[in-house]
Amino acid sequence: MGSWKKGFEIELMAPPGLSRADLAERVARRHGGSVRPFFHPQSEPSAVPGQPIFENLTQGFEARDASGRRIAAFVDDLTLQAGLVRSTPARPGWYRIVADDRRLLGLVSRHCAADAPLKNLLDPLAALFGTEAQQHPGDMVRVVDDRGSSIAIGAPLPGERERPCEIVTAPLDGSEEEILAALLDDALELGFTVPLEGATHIHFDATPLLSARILARLVDVLWAVGDELKALLGTNPRCVRLGRWNPALVELTRSEAFRAMDWQAARAALTEVPLTKFCDFNLLNIAQENLSKHTFEVRILPVWLEVEPIVEAAGLFEALLTWCCEEPASAIPPIQNLAQLLEILGRRIVA
Repeated sequence: MGSWKKGFEIELMAPPGLSRADLAERVARRHGGSVRPFFHPQSEPSAVPGQPIFENLTQGFEARDASGRRIAAFVDDLTLQAGLVRSTPARPGWYRIVADDRRLLGLVSRHCAADAPLKNLLDPLAALFGTEAQQHPGDMVRVVDDRGSSIAIGAPLPGERERPCEIVTAPLDGSEEEILAALLDDALELGFTVPLEGATHIHFDATPLLSARILARLVDVLWAVGDELKALLGTNPRCVRLGRWNPALVELTRSEAFRAMDWQAARAALTEVPLTKFCDFNLLNIAQENLSKHTFEVRILPVWLEVEPIVEAAGLFEALLTWCCEEPASAIPPIQNLAQLLEILGRRIVA
């Protein structure tokens, strides 16, 4: 495995009766460490007219080692739905916070304690608006401003939503195989399984890619061979939120005007293209200069319960990224198919 800094996200499902918190506790205990609860932001479609998206905070758990360093986080993923019994009542202590503006949820994350009971959790948010949190039937808690407009709602989390578990590693630049193997062993020993809609994502540090010509080269290659890569790697056909880039991106990056831009001009041009994170290869964090997750994300990998194919896939994409960065423009032939690319990279992939 190379030295490119990268992070891994592996989607799993806890067995009935267990949760992502149980896996976090097991990992932390193996390292003689502790678990820190935190708020994990998510978005989901809304059926409310005029409000297409609801912003959520759900419960995440960060496992730390004995020195306090983060090992991995264990969070919900709303795309994982199959096999959950929706009628199951909420387990005590499990909840979500909903608002129609992610900035309001940012206030929750900053001022409220993720380990507080739901009954009192939103009290600091209400205090910011000069009100008191309202208690409603069904253990729901609501915060409004001084004019009665809704700010945020906290509600118990029914339907076994504590079972979905996305493992999110800390950024790694070595020992990936050992760390991932240990995390998967812990999950398997607790009975975690592959979700029907599951996927593995790899985030590569975007810093070496911040060049218009390098990024254009990467887009060219993945536009040409992306579907073949999905077939080779066994992309889960039930995985949601995948798909090819908008052709406007390819039109932009193939222009000589774009390739001649300095990076800040190129990044600004990317923001004019309809990009989304919900695609095969996510460039949105680069275009938006997301400081908390400044990465190129590969989203087409299935869930493997063995470490070897994960490491092999990471090695393939690291080789591709390195080639895009290191080869002079004059030495880059047009890539027509995956076989040509693998020959150039000197890779042998065993399906």
